[in-house]
Amino acid sequence: MTDLAPVVRRIRALAPHRDDYADLPRSWRADLLAGVTVAVVALPLALGFGVASGLGAAAGLVTAVVAGAIAAVLGGSHLQVSGPTGAMTVVLLPVVARHGAEAVPIVAIMAGGIVILAGVLGIGRLVAYIPWPVVEGFTCGIGVVIALQQVPLALDTPRAEGENAGLVALRTLGDVDWSQAVAPLALVALVVAVMLALPRLRQGLPASLVAVVLATAVAEAARLDVDRIGVLPSALPAPHLPIVDLATTSALFSAALAVAALAALESLLSARVADGMADDIGRTRPNRELVGQGVANVASGLCGGLPATGAIARTAVNVRAGARTRVAALTHALVLTAIVYLAAPLVGRIPLSALAGVLLVTSARMVDLPTARAICRSGRSGALVFGVTLAVTVVFDLVMAVEVGVAVAAVLALRAVARSSGLHREPLAEESGDRLTADDEHALLHEHIAVYRIDGALFFADVRRFLDELALVSDVRVVVLRLGNVRVLDASGANALVEIVTDLRRRGIVVLLKGLRPEHRKLAEGIGVLDALGEPRHLFDDLDDALEHARSHVRRAHAPTRMG
Repeated sequence: MTDLAPVVRRIRALAPHRDDYADLPRSWRADLLAGVTVAVVALPLALGFGVASGLGAAAGLVTAVVAGAIAAVLGGSHLQVSGPTGAMTVVLLPVVARHGAEAVPIVAIMAGGIVILAGVLGIGRLVAYIPWPVVEGFTCGIGVVIALQQVPLALDTPRAEGENAGLVALRTLGDVDWSQAVAPLALVALVVAVMLALPRLRQGLPASLVAVVLATAVAEAARLDVDRIGVLPSALPAPHLPIVDLATTSALFSAALAVAALAALESLLSARVADGMADDIGRTRPNRELVGQGVANVASGLCGGLPATGAIARTAVNVRAGARTRVAALTHALVLTAIVYLAAPLVGRIPLSALAGVLLVTSARMVDLPTARAICRSGRSGALVFGVTLAVTVVFDLVMAVEVGVAVAAVLALRAVARSSGLHREPLAEESGDRLTADDEHALLHEHIAVYRIDGALFFADVRRFLDELALVSDVRVVVLRLGNVRVLDASGANALVEIVTDLRRRGIVVLLKGLRPEHRKLAEGIGVLDALGEPRHLFDDLDDALEHARSHVRRAHAPTRMG
C-alpha cells in the first residue's frame, strides 16, 4: 500500500475536488454574471474562429460549448475559459488544406490524448522556462497571421490555394472582384468602427456582439448580397467516434503533435495570465490543467468540433467581470448552449464579413506595440529573440516559432554566461598573504608556481577557451587551479579539467586543485578529474596549504641543482 501512495496522490492532484468551489457560497452571483458576460464576448469569436478554421461556424460553437464546459470542470485553473482560438486556426488551416475538414476532429482526439499524457507525466511546469520575448513574439505573430487569414472573408472572395497565410492573402487580392467586394468591406469597416468607438463611449458593453448585431441588421435592411454563416444545427451533435485506420492516424500524427503542443502551451500561458490578474485566488495546477484540456479536446473531437485551448482574451474578460470559481466558465458554456437551441436561425444570418471585422480587431489587439518597444529597448538579445519568434510564426508555424525562439534564447543565455566566466592568473604574494622580499626563498620558489582562478561557469559552451589559455602555460613547475568561484560545472567542463590536468602533467607540470565545491565533487570523480591528478593529496580546501605543497614540489625539483 505504501508503494501505491505516491500514485494515489498523483491521481488526486489531477482530479476535480470540492475545494474547487470553496468560494461559491459567497461568489455565485458574481460567477453567474461573469459567465454571461464571457458568453456574449465568446459568441462572435467562436463563430469567427470556426469559419476561419475552414470547418464552419457550427464547429466553432460546438467547440466553445463542449470543450468550454469540460475544461471548466476538469482543468487546473479556477478562472480559465476554453474554446476555439485564433492560434489554433493558424495550425488547422494547413491540416484542412492537406487532409480535408473531416480530419480535424480526428486530430483533436489524437492531440487530446497527447495532452493528457503530458499532464500525467508532469510536463506542465516546463512552460515556466519559456522566455518572455518568445511569448510576446509568438503572440504578435499570431495576431499578424489571424489578420492575414481574414482577407478572403472580408472580401467575400473564395480563399486561394496555399498554406501560408501571407501568400494566400496576396493571391486572394489578385483574384478579387472589387465591384462585389464593396458591400462586405463596408460591413467590415462598420464592425471595426463600432468595436473601437463603443468602449470609449460606454464601458462594459460587449462591443463585438453589438457590432455584429448592428452589421447584421444593416445587411438585412439593405438586402446586401453578402455571404452569411448559413444554417446552424438546432441542437448539439451526439458524440461519435470518427472512422479511422492506421494509415490515417500515421498521416495525421505530426499534425496532432503540433496541435497538442499548441494546446498545452497556449492553455498554460493563458492560465498564467489569469493567475497574475487575480493574485488572491488559488494558483493554476499546470499538470491538472493539461489533463483537463486533453479531455476537453477529445470530447470536442468526438462531437465534431475543433481542437480547443485556454483563450487568453476570454479568460481576461472572465477575471475582470469578477469571476471567483470555475462556475463562471461553466455558465459561459451553458449560455452558448442556450443560444444553439433558441437562436440558431438568427445567428445563421450573420454576415461572414462581420465576423472578419471582429477578428481583425482581435488580431490588432494581440500586437502589443508598447510591449514590443520595451523588449527592443531591453537589449539586442531580447530584440533578436522577439523578432525571430515573430518572423517564424508568420512565415512557418507556431510550434516551430516557439522551438526556434527558445533555442535562440538559450544560445544567447549560454553566450552571456560564458562571457561572464573567466580565467585569471593571480599574483601569488597578494593572494597568499605573504610579504616577500627580493631574496626571500619563497619569492624564488614562487617564480615556478602559477595560480589561476576560474570564475563563473565551466561548461560545454566555454571549455575550449579555458583549454586554449591553459595550453600556453610554460616555465613553471606547479599550477594551482582555484575552483571556488565556479558556480556551474557540467560534464563537458569536468572533462575539460581532465584534459587540462593531463596536458600539464604530460609537460612535467604538477597540478593542484583548490576549492572544488561539494556539489561538483561527485561529477568530478565520475568523469575522472581526481584520477587525472595522480595524487589524492593534490586536492585542497585552503590556498595556503596548496601553496606550501607547491613550494615543496619546487624544492624537490631544485634540490639536485643546489647540491651540485
